[in-house]
Amino acid sequence: MITCTRQLEFDAGHRVHRHESKCRNAHGHRYRILLEAVADETANPLDPLGRVIDFSALKDRVGTYIDTYLDHGFLCFSEDDEILEALQKIAGQKIYLMPYNPTAENIAHHFLHVICPEVLKGTVVNITKVTVFETPNCFAVATL
Repeated sequence: MITCTRQLEFDAGHRVHRHESKCRNAHGHRYRILLEAVADETANPLDPLGRVIDFSALKDRVGTYIDTYLDHGFLCFSEDDEILEALQKIAGQKIYLMPYNPTAENIAHHFLHVICPEVLKGTVVNITKVTVFETPNCFAVATL
């Protein structure tokens, strides 16, 4: 199997609803995401130029989604009524609702199963592994 990996970064706030320690507070991170791509099983592993996908295509598709919906926004668990109420008082605040707590693990899962399949629809490329760095020393990995 031949894969390629694209790194993307974005800044966003979050809080971990019901966290037992300091992550229960609203705070932010410089997220670093690694997307590992592979060609669909029915396609050739490499395009005519010898690539799984052009790195800039991953940046354009996934990066545009990130810039539009996540970057400099706040990642919120849809059941965290307290933070949602507070954020909705800020005019123009970008809020990204997630169906689960915005932990690094859940963000990686969300990219792998929701965001990437949507933005790569119509291509022969699948993301098979997503690594989300919440800090330089702490990260989570989701794989197919």
